[in-house]
Amino acid sequence: MKIVVLDGYTSNPGDLSWEGIQQLGDCTVYDRTPPEKTAERSKGAQAVFTNKVVFDKAIINQLPDLQFIGVLATGYNVVDLEAASAAGIVVANIPAYSTTSVAQMVFSHILHQVQNISEHAASVKKGDWATSIDFSYHITPQTELEGKTLGIIGFGQIGQAVAKIGLAFGMNILFNNRSQKGTGLKARQVDLDTLLAESDFISVNCPLTSKNEGFINKATIEKMKPSAILINTGRGPLINEHDLAEALNSGRIAGAGLDVLSTEPPSPDNPLSQAKNCHITPHIAWATTEARKRLIHIATENLKTFIEGNPQNVVS
Repeated sequence: MKIVVLDGYTSNPGDLSWEGIQQLGDCTVYDRTPPEKTAERSKGAQAVFTNKVVFDKAIINQLPDLQFIGVLATGYNVVDLEAASAAGIVVANIPAYSTTSVAQMVFSHILHQVQNISEHAASVKKGDWATSIDFSYHITPQTELEGKTLGIIGFGQIGQAVAKIGLAFGMNILFNNRSQKGTGLKARQVDLDTLLAESDFISVNCPLTSKNEGFINKATIEKMKPSAILINTGRGPLINEHDLAEALNSGRIAGAGLDVLSTEPPSPDNPLSQAKNCHITPHIAWATTEARKRLIHIATENLKTFIEGNPQNVVS
């Protein structure tokens, strides 16, 4: 079997191994593949792996040998599933590999907002503590999480993992979900308006759909506390970036921690890049070494079970 990994760099920049997949056939790994080379590099392959390389109908129709597309991510919008199904191609994704890592990133952003370690560490390195007349000083307010309310929008596996960490900190947990959820956790399901109004911290962990695109906007931000902190590790287009930047710059809400933006990489003029108290990380919540190991292991198992005639994690 000929196997091609088209954009393996973000999953494995060299610190992990493709050995599992390589043992399943004649495998070629590319760090990155530009759109104009997708068909050429995939030609003759029975199996391809893609993270962000697009497989639309035009590409799929050029690849008569293709039988399997493995998406190196949970989201599979890069593949035209209808075209793949019509061509008899199995498409498999990687579900739930980064739950722990994403939940950890949510609290990395929350803790940064309440303690601002980086600014204080930079101050010490600059010599401010050595020249201080007091044994202790703080540049920003230091805030306890215990007793604060964390609102979680989207209560799937990641949302529930976020809730468990919040409970460990002694936080009150509210959540909003499109269906009723009974989880056994000490968390209260509420409507969106209630969550926005009562939460000190709001974590967006819902999937992106045509119905909720841009739902964090001027109208919903107006319902938040002025002291609220917004965290988004879900999908960038869930937020109207212009409205959020305006709210941050005007002090309508206190801060934001974002791991995703509407366009990635972002344009230099993205309004959030210079917004007040807005801290952005480059879509790395999923990218711990442990999560990437799980991703490659599951990708290998997806292809292996396909070869054995019992494919798993099929989305097509």
